[in-house]
Amino acid sequence: MAYNLLKGKKGIIFGALNEQSIAWKVAQRAHEEGAELVLTNAPIALRMGELNKLAEECNAPVIGADVTSNDDVQNLITKTMEHFNGGVDFILHAPAMSVNVRKGIRYPENNYEFTHKGFDISALSLHRVLQFAMKNKAINEWGSVVALSYIAAQRVFPDYNDMADNKAVLESIARNFGYYYGVENKVRINTVSQSPTRTTAGSGVKGFDGFINYAEKMSPLGNATADQCADYIVTLFSDLTRMVTMQNLFHDGGFSYTGVTEAVINQMGE
Repeated sequence: MAYNLLKGKKGIIFGALNEQSIAWKVAQRAHEEGAELVLTNAPIALRMGELNKLAEECNAPVIGADVTSNDDVQNLITKTMEHFNGGVDFILHAPAMSVNVRKGIRYPENNYEFTHKGFDISALSLHRVLQFAMKNKAINEWGSVVALSYIAAQRVFPDYNDMADNKAVLESIARNFGYYYGVENKVRINTVSQSPTRTTAGSGVKGFDGFINYAEKMSPLGNATADQCADYIVTLFSDLTRMVTMQNLFHDGGFSYTGVTEAVINQMGE
């Protein structure tokens, strides 16, 4: 059901790869709520993914951008502002990648070249996008930026590897830039820590199936789906949450504040 929460608003969605992607679901929900969109991803992801299908569904242009490139980010912002004849009201930041995870390298043995690449894509890219958005006055007053995080930024999940470091920095950037952008133009910046979700990226983590089952048993409400995450993010883009900023918001069925559940105790006792 749509409520026109984003009627008249314009936004950029980073990182939609395929129908499993949270970013893909967010784009669909934002469109349903009346928003106009620009979709973007890295050139290699555009070749691998199915973004043109989403673009047609949402009547949105696709502008390729490597988030590790200053020139690409500037070009994205310039072309987006030309397309909308002005600034945007919201941005979803969803790029995330770890070469160490993909290659099965354990955290104590991380290859630092791989670490730097993952850090640039997964964390520093948020700072880059916000820096160029601010310089170009690309986000309208009372705009909203949401970046996707994970609870591994606060707790140890061994096979999440250096992505945990990336998410911790991502959340720090959101807090710090949230201060500066809030003072300058009332722009709010938050991160959302979602339940483990069967996306292309999430499924690449070793032992993911076992962990998603564990999280289900540890969450009083169960794991939140990608569709439910999209619903939540749409509210953060809307005017209903104008005074929420610099927060890491858990969307995980209660997992983050549950010490143990009867289901887990019973399973361990078997």
